[in-house]
Formats: sequence, structure tokens, C-alpha cells
Amino acid sequence: MALLVHLLACAFGLGSWVAVNGLWVELPLVVNTLPEGWDLPSYLTVIVQLANVGPLLVTLMHRLRPGRLKEPVIIYCILSIGVLSCVLLAFFWDKTTVVAGARRSTAFFVITFFLSLVDCTSSVTFLPFMMQLPANYITTYFIGEGLSGFIPGVVALAQSVGVAKCVNSSQGAGNHTDGGSWSPHTEYLPPNFSTQVFFVLLAAMMCVSLAAFAALNRLPRTFDLSTENLVPDAVASVCSGLENPGAETAGEGVKCPGEAVAAARREPLSASPKHSVYQLTFIYFMVVWVNCATNGVLPSVQTYSSKSYGNLAYHLSAALASVANPVACTIAMFFQNRSLAFLGVMTALGTGFGSYNMAMAAMSPCPLLQGSVAGEMIIVLSWLFFTGTLSYVKVMVGVILRDRSHSALVWCGAAAQVGSLVGSLAMFPLVNVYPLFKSGDFCSTRCPS
Repeated sequence: MALLVHLLACAFGLGSWVAVNGLWVELPLVVNTLPEGWDLPSYLTVIVQLANVGPLLVTLMHRLRPGRLKEPVIIYCILSIGVLSCVLLAFFWDKTTVVAGARRSTAFFVITFFLSLVDCTSSVTFLPFMMQLPANYITTYFIGEGLSGFIPGVVALAQSVGVAKCVNSSQGAGNHTDGGSWSPHTEYLPPNFSTQVFFVLLAAMMCVSLAAFAALNRLPRTFDLSTENLVPDAVASVCSGLENPGAETAGEGVKCPGEAVAAARREPLSASPKHSVYQLTFIYFMVVWVNCATNGVLPSVQTYSSKSYGNLAYHLSAALASVANPVACTIAMFFQNRSLAFLGVMTALGTGFGSYNMAMAAMSPCPLLQGSVAGEMIIVLSWLFFTGTLSYVKVMVGVILRDRSHSALVWCGAAAQVGSLVGSLAMFPLVNVYPLFKSGDFCSTRCPS
């Protein structure tokens, strides 16, 4: 029975962020088809932030009508919406309409909003339900949550996204020998399976999560539910308290499955740690800065920073970055360093990787070492370490503030959301209104040697 409950808890956690994570790792294929092209990630970062209306409404209901909102009903609704949205996405993701004289991916944006709404709302509904079970099952739940970023990345790698070749095409009238000019362009080879199949697989994973929740909800409540066995709500949602409407919610696998587990392994402290005003200011600055970078600024320009090196480099950057987050959280479970000096160094290191990524985006379509294996390796590793180092900082800052007080966690979640929102809103006009970032074809773009 215990093994079955562990499997169900893991499968339930799978549905928390699998949809949004799946969208990000599939972008290397999607951007080649939709009219927004390389600007598409900047739209997604804003859409995900707008979807925070879901946790906001749930939080308001809990505050204004305590006890009236039933988590199981809400979870059934959002998981059903997630399944339906993934199915609709499979069939309508490439359908466009003309808006204000330009062709737009209206269906993709609307469905993405509902998928983001599902995943954001899971932050304030899944964990309260899981707290009805003993703490060891919550650990398994977070493993499933980590798999929600890992599995889509592995599936995308198996899809062989990014295989392309440079071909010549004629630009002249008549036959090829009568003065017609030839120009190289990138031709993308078909993946092992289509984008439609990928989204159907996402729908299947959402169905698994829905079925697992239905089974968990029907289990007899025969567990020992003493307060000693439950993970406190402040711990179970490190840096995004359950009462906080702005839980961490952006992009490529943002929620950190190791956060609550790392905090839960420690005994609660009898007294709050003492921090000076300057130390607290520094801590909250790190929260705002890290979330601004990872959830808003850099995801908006990931296409420009890595796609100039080829679709394969872009694909690996997106897929491996989604894996770096749960790996960093797992490392934080076993290696906890709360030194503010160390975390400051880690933040500076992650910022350095992010700065390199931003610099390459600004230099698009002719970044450093373009056309070389070294350039591709560096940009992929830079994205990997950027995500990994700053994810570790997120975890440890959450652990520090968890030991201080529940209100400190609430302010942490608010600061995280402010950083994410500011980052995404600041980058949107820079990417879509002002021509600061330029796209180009990998094969036809002529860069100075």
C-alpha cells in the first residue's frame, strides 16, 4: 500500500509544471513555424506572469471565504483544463489569425495562458492537498514535480529537434544555368516525431496526474496526521508561501522540487536567526535579482543568444537548462551553505553566465565563435550553469527565510514575483518594439570574420 501511495504521489506531482516546461523545450521547433519567430519566448514570459491571476484568486478566496474553497474540486478543475488544453494545443498550436494587420499565433497564446493558469494555480492547491498525507509522501511528490521538467526535456532530446543542413536554392527565373543566382539557407530535417505528437504526450502525462489525484483523493484517511508528521506550510512552499498569490511561476521549469525537501530535513529552530537590516536587504535583493534574471530577462532572449549558433545549440540550451533546475535543487538537499558571502559569489557567478548569454543575444545574428563547435559548446554550458547556479541560490535563500519566519517567506514570494514581473515586462518592448535584437538564418547570414 505504501509503495502504491508513493507512486501515486509521484505521478500527481508530474502534472504540476509539465505543460509549461514542455512548451519551453519544444520552442526550438515551434519558433520555426509560428509568425512571431524568435520573439516568441518574450511573449511566453509575459503570458506566464499574467496567469498568476489563478493563485491570486485562490488566495483571495481563502482569505475572504475561509473554508469555502475545497482544494480537491479546484484540483479536478485545473487538471481537467490542463488535459483539454494540451489536446487543443496538439491540433491548433500552428493556427494563426490576422490581428492589427499582422498574422499572430492567437490560438497558441490563448491555450498557453490556460496551461500557465493550471501550472501557476498548482502552486497553491497541490501542496495543501498533499499535506493530508505523511511527510515522506510529500518528498515523493516533489520528485514527481522535478520529473515534470526532466521528462519533457528527455522526450525533446529523443525527438531530435535541431537537426538541420545548409542547402542552396535558386533565386533566378528560368533554369539553373541561365544566370539564376544561388543562395544558401537552412533546411530543417523532420524530427523523429512531430510537434503534435509531443503535445499529445504532454496531454497523456496530464491524464496520468489527473488519474493519480483521483486515486489519492479516494484513499482512506488512515494515516497518522499529527503535526509532527506534516510538513509545515511555510516549509512546503519555500520562497512561495501558500498564502502568497505570487508563487514562483515563470518559464523553463521554475519551481524547485528540492526546496521543501531540503527545508523539511532540518529541525525547526527555536528562535529566528538574527540578520541585520543590511543583510536582509541583501537577501531580498538577491531574490528580486535572481528571479528577474531567470524568470523574465534571459528567457525572453534565449532564441537570440543560442539560435544564432544553430537550431541544435538552441535545442540543447532549452532542454538541458530545464534539467539543471531540479539537479541544482537536489544538490541543495545535501550541500547546504547559508553563508551570505558564498551566496553572493554564486549570484555573481550566475549573473556572469547570464551576462554572456545576453551579450551573445545582443550580438545576434553574429555572436562570438559562430559556426564553431567551441561556440556552440560554450553557449549551451553557459545556459546550463546560469540556470543551475541561480537555482541553487533560490533554494538557499528560501531556506534562510524559512528559518526566520512565515512572514519572511511571504515577502520572499512577493519579491520573487516582483522580480519576475519586472523582468518580463521590461524585456517585452526591448524585444518586440525596439530593434535591439536581430534574428538571422544560420546558413545565409554573412558575419565578418
